[in-house]
Amino acid sequence: MIQYKENPFYLTEEQVQWVESTYDSMSLEEKIGQLFCPIVFTKDEKELKELVETKHIGGMLYREGPGEELRQSHKILQDASKIPLLTASNLEYGGNGSAIEGTYYGREMLAAATGDVERAYQLGKVSCSEGAAVGVNWSFAPVVDLDLNYHNPITNVRTFGSDLQTVIDMGKAYIRGAKEEGVATSVKHFPGDGVDERDQHLVTSVNALSCKEWDESYGKIYKEMIEAGTLTVMAAHIALPAYEEYFDQKPCERILPATLSENLLKKLLREQLGFNGLIVTDATPMVGFCSAMDRATAVPLSIENGCDMFLFNRNMEEDFRLMREGYEKGILSDARLEEAVKRILATKAAMHLPEKQEKGQLVPDASALDILNCETYDCWAKECADEGVTLVKDIQNLLPIDPKKHKRVLLELMGDFPSNKRVCESFVRELEARGFEVTVYEPEGFEVMEDSVESFKSRYDLIFYVGNIETASNKTVSRLNWHTMFGLGNNMPWMVHEMPALFVSVGNPYHLLDAPMIKTFVNGYCNSEYVIHAVVEKLCGDSEFKGKSPIDPFCGKPDLKL
Repeated sequence: MIQYKENPFYLTEEQVQWVESTYDSMSLEEKIGQLFCPIVFTKDEKELKELVETKHIGGMLYREGPGEELRQSHKILQDASKIPLLTASNLEYGGNGSAIEGTYYGREMLAAATGDVERAYQLGKVSCSEGAAVGVNWSFAPVVDLDLNYHNPITNVRTFGSDLQTVIDMGKAYIRGAKEEGVATSVKHFPGDGVDERDQHLVTSVNALSCKEWDESYGKIYKEMIEAGTLTVMAAHIALPAYEEYFDQKPCERILPATLSENLLKKLLREQLGFNGLIVTDATPMVGFCSAMDRATAVPLSIENGCDMFLFNRNMEEDFRLMREGYEKGILSDARLEEAVKRILATKAAMHLPEKQEKGQLVPDASALDILNCETYDCWAKECADEGVTLVKDIQNLLPIDPKKHKRVLLELMGDFPSNKRVCESFVRELEARGFEVTVYEPEGFEVMEDSVESFKSRYDLIFYVGNIETASNKTVSRLNWHTMFGLGNNMPWMVHEMPALFVSVGNPYHLLDAPMIKTFVNGYCNSEYVIHAVVEKLCGDSEFKGKSPIDPFCGKPDLKL
């Protein structure tokens, strides 16, 4: 039973009437269409109009793009849609999660490293105000997972860390910032990522906590986020066997993702935790969803078992057909279809989308784009970077580095990401501006078997590693890979007793696991220009290190501290 006038909807009687009358006026095709939130790639006006007029979608998402281009496309979609759309974006780290000109405020772990809850509030404020400027009204954030497993390749710096209270306080602060901008949040990834070392993009991963352990950790987090008024929760392709066994009163017989679990959605999230808002699946092309059962069953069953909205498609035409056929076969019941659609409509009513539609205000005019990377947000991002960059260890007393002692720097960039060129050029620029001479490591330019230690030492004064291993889906691990020949790697840190070496990570904060011999290690948590500038400034002694690690960078291994 939907409680329209209670948390998180708080609808007026007039808004309730809009939900009910809108539902009653809809055809079956329109009701089924509302269940879908596809990812949209086209910007063609004709194709966009056809999408909403023929598919009757309830929401959509664009990946990052030019602000004005996104704004115009959102306007075409909203103007053509009979019922206002939920327009989503992954606003986890700044407005650049939508408009590429937006502010790269910083990853959640950077905000957590500042120790200041207001930085998480600013993250929500920046991300959602800049998203709203291009017509986004739904943020797939904050991430409220606990980063409990340093091998997990997908939670990592996307989280506020491993401390329960930090995640709660900062998750709530993000929600507060988003609410002020009229943007709905979708806390994720229920029932909680970060326990398993595997990625739900690639497999149905498992939260292996007991019921008691879950209640005292993720359960508390979701209870707090619900009380804070998040309008939506994202269900993940993550299993929680302990609660399956608890509700079924028998041993768990299969690994079922939350997106398809009646126990986890209806009994745990709805009944036990009391969530009254909208539940959206995580992206359904993920293997964690696709491999759970045949798609013809899974598509309608995800709604029947408790999700209200279906995110993305393997094939849009096929998924729409499978949802309709699932309804006709009785997999998706009338009762659940009605409840799901009404929750979608109630979410839109709570966001005042019908009133904005009447006034033509669903998408702002071009002047709204002035907020992108504005002076205030630029200042906030600089402050966050300054307060978050963390010195993990410097047991060789290397810092500060000085061009008088360490003039000739060999810069070795670790990682293989599109951002590599930008990151490398930024570090080179920052170092050269301070008087260092920088040589960028290229694998083919270095001998392995013939170069001598003496020759190597004669050419460089400092080895500067930059770990640019970004957190990205479909990566099975987030580790360092060296260029090697029979273990004689020409870029491995073999030289730590021959000359100074330091490591700066602007991605995964756990790289000491693969480079424990490094005696000076810094975590920047993300590769924004703000962080790169702050890192070099602090390495050179122009600013003190202020960040406190939100996770254990030593991975529980004493040898990493030595």
